[in-house]
Amino acid sequence: MRPKYNRVLLKLSGESLMGEQGYGIDQKRLRAYAQQIYEIASEGTQVAIVIGGGNIFRGVSGAAKGFDRVMGDQMGMLATVINSLALCSALRGIGQGCRVFTATNMFPIGEQYSKWRAMRAMQRGKVAIVAGGTGNPFFTTDTGSSLRAIELEADVMLKGTRVDGVYTADPEKDPTATKFDRITYDEVISRGLRVMDITATAMCKENNMPIVVFDMDTPGNLARVIAGEEIGTLVY
Repeated sequence: MRPKYNRVLLKLSGESLMGEQGYGIDQKRLRAYAQQIYEIASEGTQVAIVIGGGNIFRGVSGAAKGFDRVMGDQMGMLATVINSLALCSALRGIGQGCRVFTATNMFPIGEQYSKWRAMRAMQRGKVAIVAGGTGNPFFTTDTGSSLRAIELEADVMLKGTRVDGVYTADPEKDPTATKFDRITYDEVISRGLRVMDITATAMCKENNMPIVVFDMDTPGNLARVIAGEEIGTLVY
């Protein structure tokens, strides 16, 4: 069956890489994610990925503990590079080519990001992992994901999370929370739902970039989204 999406930007949270460890990178979780990505890439879907760094360091929480905010955010950006290298290694280990691009020059750790280089890599069947956020402090990896999805002309931005969509409240804390199958950008913002930060959501709205929020921790879900199955929540 022909995939619904030809090119996607997949946003993964750094916290999700912790698995059950509570810190760092869980190799089992990493391999499971790599396998799901390999499945869709091998079927011809062009894949770009942005990963957060919260399993290692978060700039905002660092600032709350006394770190300079700019340096804290730079540390967070470096954490995303570590996660990106780990995922690239896992992908290569199962035969999926990939390239790591960094928002600022970090050669030879990664190649400095350029839209055209990343698109060329995807067109050649490689996964393009874009690390380092936007390269600027005060911007989250959610905003970096929105920026890269728009810049790379993705059909959709996929946000892989621990929950199976967007809810009226945090389902892990509120058992009465109900799930949305579809919700508008404006409603996400007006309700204060923590899908992404406001900057990222507004950027997607202004550029008509749809977002699908889904449970990445269930094996096979990524392929189901690519195939067009209506799992998760569509933000439009």
